[in-house]
Amino acid sequence: MNMKAVLFCRVSSKDQEESGYSLPSQEKLLTDYCISKGFEIGKVFSLSESAGGNKQRKLFLEMLEYLQKNKLKNLIVEKTDRLTRNMRDAVAINSWIENDDEKQVHFVKENFILHRNSKSNDKFIWGIKVTTAQYYLDNLSEEVKKGQKEKIRQGWLPTKAPRGYKTIGDKGHKIHVFDEKTSPLIKRMFGEYSTGKTSLNRLCNDVYDWGLRSLSGGKIQKSRLHRLLKDPFYIGINVWNDQQTKGNQEPLIDVETFEKVQRCLKSKGAPKYSKHEYLFRGLFKCAECSRSITWEEHKCIVYGHCNHYANCSSRKWSQETLIEDAITDELALFKITNPRLMEWLSRALKESNKNESEFYIDSIKQLERQREILKKRLDTMYIDKIDGKITEEFYNQKFKEFSAELVGIDKNISNHTTATNSNQDRRAKLYDIAQGGKESYIACDPNGRRDLIRKVFLNLKLDHEKVTYDLQEDYAMLKGLAQQTNSSNLGKLIDKGDEIFEQYDLTVASKYYATSQPQCSIVLPRVDSDHKPSA
Repeated sequence: MNMKAVLFCRVSSKDQEESGYSLPSQEKLLTDYCISKGFEIGKVFSLSESAGGNKQRKLFLEMLEYLQKNKLKNLIVEKTDRLTRNMRDAVAINSWIENDDEKQVHFVKENFILHRNSKSNDKFIWGIKVTTAQYYLDNLSEEVKKGQKEKIRQGWLPTKAPRGYKTIGDKGHKIHVFDEKTSPLIKRMFGEYSTGKTSLNRLCNDVYDWGLRSLSGGKIQKSRLHRLLKDPFYIGINVWNDQQTKGNQEPLIDVETFEKVQRCLKSKGAPKYSKHEYLFRGLFKCAECSRSITWEEHKCIVYGHCNHYANCSSRKWSQETLIEDAITDELALFKITNPRLMEWLSRALKESNKNESEFYIDSIKQLERQREILKKRLDTMYIDKIDGKITEEFYNQKFKEFSAELVGIDKNISNHTTATNSNQDRRAKLYDIAQGGKESYIACDPNGRRDLIRKVFLNLKLDHEKVTYDLQEDYAMLKGLAQQTNSSNLGKLIDKGDEIFEQYDLTVASKYYATSQPQCSIVLPRVDSDHKPSA
């Protein structure tokens, strides 16, 4: 008889490893058995069931293949459930021993040897043990699924949260909170991609440079980044078994940004990786054919030109620096030099911000009350389900409806927040331009300059080196105000402060900077019934 043997060790969980059932402990037990029986150890196969199911199955089949290939007759295991817990693997073991009288499986702790000529009673016991192990696994799976379903009902994902979050709490009471190290990087990642100016390949490099790494410490792969950007967990929605439910985790990303990212991911015109980031890339169209201007660098000078699609006759290339000069010359016209007018503008913007903030707070409070009502309804409905007062079908239908309403409320809250932040940023930019003109532009980095150009200008077109454009309405108003008050008699009237000045037609500003008295231009002092300044 071939006296070589294969050892097969398996642990089911980390708890088993920590309580004396570790793989080294099993290997020592089986090695001592081989020594006592005079077996020579051919190879040791070790398996932790924390590994995925495919990996477990692969190692089990590799072990059987090794036995067959090397014509070994003895397989040594600790006990039945260390070898297999399912009927499929048991059938494979039976097939292995049935074609040779000398093949044996030694179950050390059970003091039992299985071979082709084993008594029917021994084979029956072996079958019962496998069936019992299979039942244990099936029952465990049911309990796990039940626990996962309850966890989802409570609003928590029953698995590890994606990057940007960490899991805290005791077993059975774990929740997901922001990870202080990675959450700012994930938020920045969504913000960058939502602009539509970067590609996934470029983003992979960027997040690595920021310090966001894969679990192994390397660069996060493009496919993994794609999955993160699509994960609604970041806006407070859990996905489990292809079903979406409202989560209790604090959203890291606002709904508007998340939806922008989804549109960018689906867009056929998603940006490709580019070595050069030109200042005016994507901002200008050709004045003749209205196609996008292409930017290229030659001998350290950046040029813009039309690619001559649609039989365009434009041939001249325009220098970036000359175009930027035209932009800064235009922005210089927005600067208000009159100190008192700047003071009025500042007061108007502050008042507008105060009114909008009060409206925002009232709206959020109302939405929070609606959310609280829905949560109470969900809790009451759950109790009624447990008590048998409502059917499972009715509960599932209402749970889906209420969850959708909660998602809608959170989306409205996010929209309010985004709109308020956007308006504050718009007012701040307007004030900066009014105060600094082109100096405000020069002080920005390239991304800030591009953002400012987008906020001020519409329909930018390039005709050789001549720049044509329209202005955003509030900036058109600001330019007109600056031109008519800088170094003029109108400016002197403002400085005196006691002349009739309200007749100046600036009431168009009221629709941008709403006040409690829309009949008066909020850029200028209010007047009393005699048309004298009252403040």
